[in-house]
Amino acid sequence: MDGTDPHILAPGLAPTPFTAAEIRVGCPVGRVSIVRTADGLGSIRFASGDAEGAWIEDTPLDESGAAAGPVERGRSTWLELQEHAAFPAESTAIERVELAGPLGTLPCLRYTVQRGDAVLVFWFAVDLPGMPIRVERTQGDETRVTLQVVAVSGLPSAPRR
Repeated sequence: MDGTDPHILAPGLAPTPFTAAEIRVGCPVGRVSIVRTADGLGSIRFASGDAEGAWIEDTPLDESGAAAGPVERGRSTWLELQEHAAFPAESTAIERVELAGPLGTLPCLRYTVQRGDAVLVFWFAVDLPGMPIRVERTQGDETRVTLQVVAVSGLPSAPRR
């Protein structure tokens, strides 16, 4: 880190939407995000956590929301979770927007990232520190949603940024 802004992890990187500390507060034990990807529905649950990081459980779900496969469990530090949103500054545009979707209309930070001949767009809900609530990938003339958060539970109360 450069020591002045905890959102900037290294020279040449755009600021991340959330700091490791903000992710820790926003992702308490019991927070569950239901996501739709190309593989179908899944549940991402913060199973336990401490000052350094969290154990996260990823479970495939059927369309009724029931578990449809084994739970994958892994540990990440809060900094590793922040690093997932560290993109090169020269190829990243950041805008404040509102996104209407399954979670309602939410204020978001939209990151548009050029990666080779693909454009990735990540929407991070300002009041939901952690993973993006929507991800789109455009390559050539084709745009597809690769991730959409459809429900979130187990959230702490947090003021808007």
